[in-house]
Amino acid sequence: MNITLAQAETAIEAAKAKATELNLLMNICIVDSGANLVAFARMDGAWPGSIDVSTKKAKTSAWFFMNSGDLGSLSQPGGSLYNIEHSNGGLITFPGGIPIKGEHGKTIGAIGVSGSTVENDHVVAQSGADAVKQENRKKEKEVHPN
Repeated sequence: MNITLAQAETAIEAAKAKATELNLLMNICIVDSGANLVAFARMDGAWPGSIDVSTKKAKTSAWFFMNSGDLGSLSQPGGSLYNIEHSNGGLITFPGGIPIKGEHGKTIGAIGVSGSTVENDHVVAQSGADAVKQENRKKEKEVHPN
């Protein structure tokens, strides 16, 4: 199962709202479980150079089913995945990419955010991923009210 356009738009709107709350200008990318682009937003004034970074963060998270920053901790010198960032046409292995989970906990896509510090990128990306999770819970309660 892949993320729908409606879910991707939910994630982007939540991420934009968090970025606005934090007074940040972000590039926000949503990909499906195969790392194919579903939706993208570049906030007015966001760095053009972060377009590629946000896309690669999303792809990294989709391909490896984990936060891009978690992959980074495994890819340090001496780590079991050292140099993995050179695979797949280039990965981003610092925070800002987060898998988006579907109703049954499987990865249906990912969000990648870039435009500030990696800590801020992660917070904004988490807002987008959480919005889809909350939407899934709401739908589940509608189907199974008790």
